[in-house]
Amino acid sequence: MASIDVTIVGGGMITNDLLLPSIYHLQRTGFVNTIAVCALDSPPLRALKESPDFAQAFPGQGFKAYPDIAEPPENKFPDLFKEALAAMPPRQAVVVAMPDQFHYRVVKEALKNNQHVLCVKPLVLEYKQALEIEKEALEKGLFIGIEYHKRFDRRSLMARRDYELGHFGEFVIGEAKMIEPYFYRSSNFQNWFTCDRTDPFVYVGCHYVDLVQFITGLKPAAVSVSGIKGKFPNGNEGYMWANGRVIYENGAILSVTDGLGYPDQGAGSNEQCLTMFCEGQGKSGMIAHDDQFRGVEHSYLDGIGCAGSVFNYVNPDFYRLVPGEGQGYKPVGYGYDSVAATLLSIQGIEQATAGLEEREGLSRRQDMIRDADEKGIIATPANSSANELVTEAARLSILNDGRMARIVYGENAHAELV
Repeated sequence: MASIDVTIVGGGMITNDLLLPSIYHLQRTGFVNTIAVCALDSPPLRALKESPDFAQAFPGQGFKAYPDIAEPPENKFPDLFKEALAAMPPRQAVVVAMPDQFHYRVVKEALKNNQHVLCVKPLVLEYKQALEIEKEALEKGLFIGIEYHKRFDRRSLMARRDYELGHFGEFVIGEAKMIEPYFYRSSNFQNWFTCDRTDPFVYVGCHYVDLVQFITGLKPAAVSVSGIKGKFPNGNEGYMWANGRVIYENGAILSVTDGLGYPDQGAGSNEQCLTMFCEGQGKSGMIAHDDQFRGVEHSYLDGIGCAGSVFNYVNPDFYRLVPGEGQGYKPVGYGYDSVAATLLSIQGIEQATAGLEEREGLSRRQDMIRDADEKGIIATPANSSANELVTEAARLSILNDGRMARIVYGENAHAELV
C-alpha cells in the first residue's frame, strides 16, 4: 500500500486538538508516511513536540518542525511554509490550518508545488478565489478537501438521507447556534480575529450554513448579519457576537447566532445546536440536533481541559482519544472521520494511478475528483463554493450595519447589497 507524506501549515489550536493526532493515527495505520509541521515561530511546535498527551497516545511518533524548535521564540518565519512545501515530493498532502485570510495564499502555494490539499473551513473568503482553486486543482488532477466536519456527524448523514427520501418535507424555517469559549479571546485569536478580517458568523456559523445546504441541497439566496464589537486583551477590536439570517432559494429562513463567549466555567466546551422545521402535504416535519449535549455527564476530581471545569457535558462524538487495539490511544469521532476521509481519498487517488502513463494518470485522477464532487460528502470547491458567496454576503452585510446582501448566481456570481 502506497502511503503519502503530509505537511501541516499552522501549529495552532486546531492542529493540536484534531489535525496532528488524526494524522498520527493515519501514520500508525500505514496510510501516512512522513509528517511535517510548519508554523510562524518555534513555541507552538515545541508545545506539540513536548505534548504529554501525544507521547502517551502515539509513543515513538513525531514530525519534522519548520522552524526547528531550538529557534529563539522571537524569530518569525512568515514564508518558511514555501520552503517546506518545495521540499515535498509531488502529489502528497498539504494541510492548511492557518487563519482564514491566509488560506488562499497557502493553498495556491501547495498547488504550485503539485500537492493535494486538506484545508480547514472556510476554504477562502472570496468566491472567485474558490473558482480559481477549483479550476487549477482539476487541471492538475489535485484533490482539494475542505474540513466541514459536521458533514460526517452520523446525525447529519441520517438527516441528509431522510431529507433526500422526502421524510421531512421541505425546509421552511430554522435556527442554529454556535458559541465558542470565552478563553478564545485570550488566545492567538486576538491577533487576527479583527473586525476588518472576520467575525463569528463567518468563522463558525459557516458550519451550519454548510450543513443546511448539505442536508437539503438548497442554495442560499440572501444574507444579513449584525455584529456586536468588543476589545481583545491586546486592545484589538473584533466582533465578539454575531447574528445572521440566511434566506434560501425556496424562501426558507435560517437564523444563526454565534460568538466567542461561552462561559469558561460552563459545563460544556461550547454551545451549538440546529433546529429545522419543514412542511409537507397537510403536515410538518422537524430536524433538531442538540449538538452540545449528547447524553454524557462527567464530574472530575479536578478541573481538566483548557478552561478547567469540573462538571462536564462530554461530547464523545466529535473527537476523543480512546483505548485501541494496539499501543497508545486512537482518535474516534466525526472530526477524525472528516480529516481521514480527505487524506484517505488523496492516498486512494495516488494508489489507483500509481504506474500509469502521465496523461492516463491525470485523466484518472480527474475522474476520481469529479466523483467526489458529485457524491458531495467531502466538501470540495465544486460542491461547496456557495459557502464563499455566503461569506462575501455576510462580510458585506456586517460591515454595512446588517443590511441585506443578495447572492447573484450565474457566470459572474457575486454578492451585492439590497
